[in-house]
Amino acid sequence: MTRPVASQALARFKVLDLTRARAGPTCARQLADWGADVIKIEMTADSVDMGRDRHGFDFQNLHRNKRSMTLNLKDPEGLKVFKRLARTADVIVENYRPDVKFRLGIDYESIKAVNPRIVYGSISGFGQDGPYRDRPGFDQIAQGMGGLMWVTGLPGQGPVRVGVPIADLSAGMYCAMGILVALLEREVSGEGQWVRTSLLEAQIAMLDFQAARWLIAKEVPPQAGNDHPTGIPTGVFPTKDGHMNIAASGQHMYKRLCTALGAEHLFTHPDFATEKLRSQNRKAVNEAIGAITRTKTTREWIELLNAQGVPCGPIYKMDEVFADPQVKHLGMAAPVHSPALGDIEVLRHAVDMTRTPARIAAPTPERGEHTDEVLREIGYSDQEIAGLRARKVV
Repeated sequence: MTRPVASQALARFKVLDLTRARAGPTCARQLADWGADVIKIEMTADSVDMGRDRHGFDFQNLHRNKRSMTLNLKDPEGLKVFKRLARTADVIVENYRPDVKFRLGIDYESIKAVNPRIVYGSISGFGQDGPYRDRPGFDQIAQGMGGLMWVTGLPGQGPVRVGVPIADLSAGMYCAMGILVALLEREVSGEGQWVRTSLLEAQIAMLDFQAARWLIAKEVPPQAGNDHPTGIPTGVFPTKDGHMNIAASGQHMYKRLCTALGAEHLFTHPDFATEKLRSQNRKAVNEAIGAITRTKTTREWIELLNAQGVPCGPIYKMDEVFADPQVKHLGMAAPVHSPALGDIEVLRHAVDMTRTPARIAAPTPERGEHTDEVLREIGYSDQEIAGLRARKVV
């Protein structure tokens, strides 16, 4: 059977995907979307992944473009099969608790002994060592410990989680980036290496300028709600039929906004005349702008503000996101045919390339769908495969 290839960009690489939940699968999905041969290794017993329905929207979106095989890593014979797979693999990705891979005998040093070129990606909750090493990791825990929940929400509201598992997703993205860097470096050194990140590290890194406010300026960032923490006026403003976003920080952009609003007096107003004054009088300037934006519809303001080059946009519900003409043009809803579900759509990759673009080449596989195929590729005969099945190794 010919494997559908999502892209030629990473088609020469084989990836063993030992991941569960979200952070690890997100990492492996990046590689799969760029055409790597990602083999999702699953438990032999009938089960669901962390309570997820295999045919539900989440699982289907996470595991497209992969192959699936079953393997009992707790069985000594299963360990032998895995190491045989690892000999010809380029990458392993896992997000077990740090001690699990050592107990199974599939840690980096053990695999390096059979394949020195292996790039081994690990994602944990808090790091591979340190005082919190063995704590269970979860996205919202990292959002809280990483400082995100303290800067999210309306002033005085109390901590608020963001609406997506950003620690999981960013950890997966950072790990994928690290793996790609390690593969590039391997072309020079000929050796693989252990790539590590955690939900906590990824979440803190994603704070970016908010973290820098503390590290450099020693400011503890407060909640700013829908306003930009430092660039005023940037935030949510009422309209005749709802709300919209406007971003007009800086003198030049603020002047453009005032012109578009037909409110040049706001540019020369003594309380709003400089960026510092607008920051000090954030509530007053926002109320003054809001009193004007309430007079027209969101669509009308978007046309007027864009004509003046002022960044602005509607605030969509999810169905409205995918109905937007630009989103349709970008093709963010990618079609794929699933034997189990029929024709469905999943999120396409967010990066375009001119020669080797990513695509959705295959739906999420059924559990163990490619077990025999993968085993044959590493030299197992049909008789040997039948024996492995009989002994419940696969």
